Amino acid sequence: MTTTHRTDGGIDDPNDGDSGDSADAAAPAAEEVSREEAEELIEEIERRRSLQGIAAVAVAAIGILFSIFQLYLAARSFTFTIWLPTVEIGGLSLAPIQVSLQLLQANAIHVAFALVLTFLLFPGSMGDGIVSRNVGRIVPAIANRLGDRNPLTRLFARGRSAVRWAFIDPNRDRVTPFDLVCIAAAILSAIYFLTEFAEIQNMRVFGIDSGRPVTEVYMFLQPILGGVPFVSEFSYAMALGVIGVLLVLEATRRTLGLPLMIIVATFIVYARWGYLISGNTPFLGLLAIPELTWPDIVQNLWYNTENGVFGIPVTVSVSFIYIFILFGSFLEMSGAGQWFIDLAYAATGSRKGGPAKASILASGFMGTISGSSIANTVTTGAFTIPLMKRSGYSPEFAGAVESSASSGGQILPPVMGAAAFLMVQYTATPFADIIIIATIPAIVFFFGVWVMVHLKAVQEGIGGVSDADTVSMWSHLTRGWFYLVPIGLLLYYLIIERLSVSRSAWFTLVALVALIALVSAYSDETRARLLGVFAAIVGVELASHAIAGVPITGLVTGSGGTGLPVGEAAGAILSRIEWYAMLAGVLTLLSKPDLDASLLDLNPSVQETAASIGDRTGRDLEESQPFKLGTFVVTSMEQGARTAVPVVIAVAAAGIIPGVISVSGLGPNLTSLLLALSGGSIVVMLLVTAVSSIILGMGMPTTVTYIILISMLATPLVEFGIPLLAAHLFILYFGVIADITPPVAVAAYAASGVAKSDPFETGVKAFSLSLNKAIVPFAFVLAPGIVLLREKANAGELPIRERYRVVGFEDLAELSYSIPEILVPVIGVFLGVIALGATVIGTLYTRVDRAGRIGFAGSSLLLMAPGLLSEAVFDTLGLVGISVSVDALLLDLALRGVGFALFALLTVRNRRKADGESGGPDTETDADAGATTVAAGSESV
Repeated sequence: MTTTHRTDGGIDDPNDGDSGDSADAAAPAAEEVSREEAEELIEEIERRRSLQGIAAVAVAAIGILFSIFQLYLAARSFTFTIWLPTVEIGGLSLAPIQVSLQLLQANAIHVAFALVLTFLLFPGSMGDGIVSRNVGRIVPAIANRLGDRNPLTRLFARGRSAVRWAFIDPNRDRVTPFDLVCIAAAILSAIYFLTEFAEIQNMRVFGIDSGRPVTEVYMFLQPILGGVPFVSEFSYAMALGVIGVLLVLEATRRTLGLPLMIIVATFIVYARWGYLISGNTPFLGLLAIPELTWPDIVQNLWYNTENGVFGIPVTVSVSFIYIFILFGSFLEMSGAGQWFIDLAYAATGSRKGGPAKASILASGFMGTISGSSIANTVTTGAFTIPLMKRSGYSPEFAGAVESSASSGGQILPPVMGAAAFLMVQYTATPFADIIIIATIPAIVFFFGVWVMVHLKAVQEGIGGVSDADTVSMWSHLTRGWFYLVPIGLLLYYLIIERLSVSRSAWFTLVALVALIALVSAYSDETRARLLGVFAAIVGVELASHAIAGVPITGLVTGSGGTGLPVGEAAGAILSRIEWYAMLAGVLTLLSKPDLDASLLDLNPSVQETAASIGDRTGRDLEESQPFKLGTFVVTSMEQGARTAVPVVIAVAAAGIIPGVISVSGLGPNLTSLLLALSGGSIVVMLLVTAVSSIILGMGMPTTVTYIILISMLATPLVEFGIPLLAAHLFILYFGVIADITPPVAVAAYAASGVAKSDPFETGVKAFSLSLNKAIVPFAFVLAPGIVLLREKANAGELPIRERYRVVGFEDLAELSYSIPEILVPVIGVFLGVIALGATVIGTLYTRVDRAGRIGFAGSSLLLMAPGLLSEAVFDTLGLVGISVSVDALLLDLALRGVGFALFALLTVRNRRKADGESGGPDTETDADAGATTVAAGSESV
C-alpha cells in the first residue's frame, strides 16, 4: 500500500498550520519505519537495555518463568502441584511438590519477578543525569588544580572508573554490579516470604520488631555486627522491609522516571513526619496525622495485602492484569497485530483521508491487544504515519492522529488497560459492567477523531490509497477470520457466562493457543489427517470417561473408577475440547514438520527467534513448523513478561500512596479539605480533578495516575452525588489524556519520532484532536445515562456509593426514562463531537470563519455537557446569595435543544456557503456514504 492519490479543490484554512506538504506527498518509501527501528525507538523512549549473550538468555528465562508462574495461578489459583516424576536417587526421594501460597506470598513473588527483570532491563544510570554530570566534573576540577600526575588526581580518577563500572551503563547494553546486588536483594526478600511466613503472621500480632535480628538469621555476622546498635535494635524483617521499599523506589525511578519516585517517597516521608503539621493551621491543618514510627510504616507498606506495596493494585495485577497482558502478547505474536492493521486499510484505505482513518481503526484494534499508548503508537504508527504523510497530511498532523487514537486503546473495551481491572477491584463491579459503561464514551472518542481527520481531508483535498494497494475486505477476513475468535470468546466468557476476569482470560488464552496450533497444522494436504487425529483423541477420551470416569492418563495409571453415562462423559470432553484441539494440532505437525502453514503469518519476532536458535545450533529450525509453534509460545511468554514489568512496578509503587493514606487516617481529612476548597461547587471539583489528573499523569502510566487520584479524589466526587463508576471513569479518562498533553505528551513524542516531526507541535495537535476525550467525561458524570447508569429506586436509603446501577433491557424498554436520559444525551454527544471537529479543524462543508468556530464551540458544549454550563451559572448565583430551583432534566433537554438549533443553523449556513463557492450542490458520492453526512458536505464522515 504505497500508491496514493490526492484530489484537488481542498481549501487551506489560514487559522490552521496543517496545510499539506507536497514534499510529504511525494515522500519516498525510505521514510517508512522498519520494525527494528520501531523497536529501537520504543527502547529509547522507555530507556530499556538491548542485551546480548548470557544476559539476554537470563531475561528470556526469567520472563518465561514469570509467565509460567502467572499461568499456574490463573489455572489453579494459589494451590497447585509442580509435577515431578516420583523416583528415588541415592536415597533421596523426588516427588511432585504441592504448593499452597497465601495472597501475600503470591504478591511478593509477583513483585520480585518484576524487580529482577527491571534491574536487568533498565539501566540505573546512563551517565547523562544531573548527579552523574556533576560528579563527573570532580576529577577534571582536581586535575586542573593539581595536575594529571598528582597522586590525589589518580586516586579520584580510579574511583571514578570504579563508580562507572559499578553503576553506569551508557550504551544500555550491560548489567552492572549494582544491578546484580539489587537482584540478589529482591530474590532474598521473596525467599523470606516463602520460607518464614509463620514469622510474618506473628509480626501482624506482635509487631515487626518481634522478628529475629539479622545476627540470629545469619550467625556468621554475629562477631562483625553483633555490637552495632542499629542491627540489634531492628529485626531481619524490618531490614528486608526497608530494603524492599527502597528497591521498589529504585525500580520506579528506572522504569517510570524520577518524578513519580519523588512523589511516592514524599508520601513515605509524610507518613513519618506529617504529625509535625499543626492541626490549628487553616486548611493545611486537615493534613495533620498521628505520629507513626518507622517500624509501623514499614510493616504496613511491606507486610500487608490491604495497603502498601502488596496491596489492592498488586493483587489486581496478580489476578487480572498480567494474564490479560499475556493474552495480548500471544495475540500479537500470532500475527494478529499486522492482520488488524491490514483489516483497517481494507475497510477504509481507499476512502477520503483513508490512511488516517485506517490509523484510527488500526490503533483501536491494537489497543485491544496492547493497552499501552507508547507501544501502540510506535507499532501501528510505523505503518500508518508514512502513508498519512504521503497522502498529504503534514508530519505533525499524522503523528497527532496516531498518538491520539493510540492513547484511546486504554479506554476501548473489551480489554482496555490495566486501570480498568483496578476499577473492578476498587468499585467491586463485575468487569462485564465496566465494559458496558465504557463502550459508548469510547465509541464517541474514536468517532470524534474520525470526524476530525475526515474534515482535515476535506479541507486539504486528501484522497486515499489506490484500490490496487488494498486487499478486499472479504478475502482478508477469509484469510484471517480466526484472529477474531479469541476476542469473541473473551466477550462470551465475560458477558454471557459471567466468569471471573482471570478465568475468562485463562480460557481464552488456552483457546487461542489451541487455535494457532490447529491453523499451523492445517493445509490441503493435512486437513484430513488433522481431522482424523482430533477425532481419535476425542474418541479415546470419551471411551475412557465412559469406561472408568477419568481421562486416558488416569486410566493408564490405574486411577479409574466407575464409568460415566455417555452424556456426562461428552460434557467432560467438551469442557476440555481446546486441549484436545491443541494436542491434535501438535501431533499433526510432528507427523509433518515441514508443513507450510498457508493461513498463518506469525509475528516477525517469532520467525527471527526461531532463525536465531537455528543458526546457533547449526540446524535449519526456522522451517520446522512444530519448532515455530513452540517458539511462538515461549516468545509470547517472554514478551508478555517484558510488557508487564513497568505495569507491575507502577502498581507496586502507586500502592504505597493509598497505603500511607490508610495507615495515617488521612482519607477523611483529605476529603474534607477538597470539599472545603471547592466551595461546594461540583464544577470546581470536576475541574480540579481533571487538571490534577492531567498534571499528575504527564509522563506517568495511566495506572499510576488512576491509583493515586482515586485514593484522593474519588470520595469527594461521590460526595457530590456523582455515581461511583462515573467518577472512576472520569479520573481514568483524564489520566489517559495526559499521554498526549504537552509539555510531556509521551505518546505524541513517540509518534513524532516515527513521523520525523516537531514533538511539541505534534503534542499540541494530538491534544486538539482529543478534545472530545476531555469533554465527554464532563458529559457522563453530569448525565449518567450516557454511560448507562441509573439511580436505584431506593437510592435514598442506600450508602452514597451504592445508589446507581447499570441499566438493563427493562430500563431501555421504559421509554419515559430511556429517551430523555439515554437516547437524547447520547445523540447529543455524537452531534457535539461533529461540532467540535468543525471548531478545531475549521472546516465542515467548506472553511468555517472565526465567528462560525465560536458558534460551533458553543453548540458543542450545549450538546455534549449542558449541565456543566448550568451548574456553573447556579454556583455563580449561589455566591451572591441567589438560589434557583429548576427541574434538572427539563433544563438539560432545553439546553441540548438550543445547542442542536445552533448546530443546525451553522451547518445549513456553511452548506450554502459551500454551494455558492462551487456553483451548486456537489453530487459526488464518496465511498464513505452512509456515515454522518452532516460533517462533511458531499463527503460523509
